Amino acid sequence: MATTIEDKQSLEEPKQSETSHPRAKANQAMKISCDREQLLAAFQTVATVAPARSPKPILQNVKLEVADGQATLLATDLEIGIRHRVEGVDVQTPGVVVLSVARFGSILRESSDETIHIESDAQGAVIRGERSQFRLSAEDPGEFPSVTSFDEKSFHEIPARLLRELIHRTEFSTDNESSRYALGGVKLEFGDGEVTAIGTDGRRLAKMTGPIVTSGEPADSQQVTIVPTRAMQLIYKAVAPNDAEVQVALKGNEILVHTPRATISSRLLEGRFPDWRKVFPDTSQSGVKLELAVGATHTAVRQAAIVTSEESRGVDFTFGEGMLVLSGRAAEVGQSRVELPINYDGEELTITLDPRFAVDFLKVLDADKTFHFEVKDSESAAVCRTDDGYGYVIMPLARDR
Repeated sequence: MATTIEDKQSLEEPKQSETSHPRAKANQAMKISCDREQLLAAFQTVATVAPARSPKPILQNVKLEVADGQATLLATDLEIGIRHRVEGVDVQTPGVVVLSVARFGSILRESSDETIHIESDAQGAVIRGERSQFRLSAEDPGEFPSVTSFDEKSFHEIPARLLRELIHRTEFSTDNESSRYALGGVKLEFGDGEVTAIGTDGRRLAKMTGPIVTSGEPADSQQVTIVPTRAMQLIYKAVAPNDAEVQVALKGNEILVHTPRATISSRLLEGRFPDWRKVFPDTSQSGVKLELAVGATHTAVRQAAIVTSEESRGVDFTFGEGMLVLSGRAAEVGQSRVELPINYDGEELTITLDPRFAVDFLKVLDADKTFHFEVKDSESAAVCRTDDGYGYVIMPLARDR
């Protein structure tokens, strides 16, 4: 038993007049031509927000707004929203149309055309390729919920590459199935010139810190900011590695993230979140302290985990003279023993860890790098650190074998 950390008709044009259609006033005629691949990429990102099932069918669509020579896709599930600008668009007539995620998405994916032409009217939308044409009925754009835009004067600026790394190294540690609602998100702490992201499921905790620049007077830094994991995954997808800075603002119980192409908004989670500073144990005393190679350790842990089972998940990490021995054993499965030479000459120490948690940590690091491993004794948490502000705590399993 593990020790726990603190508690998505026809092709012919209809003959009825625009004024005779009940949605005529709500729909605005629109005409654009756009690069299919660029539209598809933006659409796939936005479509992940639209729920597959909803008591509000309008939410199962994506809204396309065309104005001022620019096209923007919008989606929301009323908790998370996104506005995503589409590149490579030639605007002939501005307007707005609501498009089915399933149908319009299939058209974009199955088409081989380089350029797609979209027109909307009171009855819906016509999508044309070089040798294909589709007419889709469309919902009333006036019924589509509003999606927050970014017009904040006070915000934090985070380098795009850093923000992606913060998310990549913490979101996997969250728990969306826990009865503790707050564990289903990544906590962000904004301090003096830095931001810290923390994710935990109660059995392991990941945290990473990096530099930020603050403009204006953002919200109180003491505000608890827990961003749903799904929102963090959307932000990761919307931020490109080659983007420069990303702006982050807090607005009441909502977080806004603005990239060069997209604005993501999300409601914050409520609930009690563990104090990560108290979770990281004091490793200044005697125990195991050494530097390990990421790639070799990752391989060894995966090998030792082959014979584990759901009932016997643990792998023993035994540190002895010049050797780390990883051993697993499960009834009716077998045994494993993997040796990894290390630079260690202290007293022998064995700690039992869930190999899945170790692998999750190792696979977000570069295989050619090293990390620091520290543990005081077999009943204390294991602490892994890197030189770029990343820390990871794994609670031990009971040694019941």
